[in-house]
Amino acid sequence: MIWKIFLFLLLAFVSVAGIAFPIVENPTTWYEFPFIPGLGEHAKIFFFHVPTAWLTVIAFFMSTVYSFKYLRNKNLDDDAKSYAANQLGMIFCILATVTGAVWAKFAWGAFWSWDPRQSSIFALLLIYGAWFALRSSIESEDKRATLSAVYSIIAFVTVPFFIFIMPRVMRGLHPGSADDTGAGPVVNFQMNSSMLIIFFLSLIGFTILFFWMWNVGYKSIIYRDKLNKQLIRG
Repeated sequence: MIWKIFLFLLLAFVSVAGIAFPIVENPTTWYEFPFIPGLGEHAKIFFFHVPTAWLTVIAFFMSTVYSFKYLRNKNLDDDAKSYAANQLGMIFCILATVTGAVWAKFAWGAFWSWDPRQSSIFALLLIYGAWFALRSSIESEDKRATLSAVYSIIAFVTVPFFIFIMPRVMRGLHPGSADDTGAGPVVNFQMNSSMLIIFFLSLIGFTILFFWMWNVGYKSIIYRDKLNKQLIRG
């Protein structure tokens, strides 16, 4: 219970600080953030947008790890852990897309402009959306778990390309693109110490939240499957 209170206070502090702390040309106090050319007030979105993108990668990676474990051991608990990770991966991928679109509206004038970063995350939504479609179309438990595991492993091969490579080698509007001379605070860490602390606290807080949600998620899937089997036998 203590760690849950800590997590709540941490996320509350990050949310308030990330939204309320002012951005000024020359910060003089600990609660002021520096003005970053090309980003300005819009830089605050990084406290929320980057953690969601980060957890998208973590979730899909965990799904791949447990997919390998399932194929090796044929333990359906590993399939449940992979499934729960992909569920959260989709949720955080959608959140990253939405927060990125909101930032784009204020920074570029439109929610969507098919920037390489937007195109790449949209491709991931399609790829993993197809994973859920495949899984829901198979009735056999073992066959579903096996095909889901194989697909998850193949799908993750695209994640590093779409998240880390494609947006940086192609020209685009997003900070960190190939033609970006100013990069961004996450790429070159142009943030002051206060901004860095809030940024890393945000990453830590959202990561703890993710693992808590994943732990609850896969256990609920296991309990649900066991209950369904008992009902069928009864």
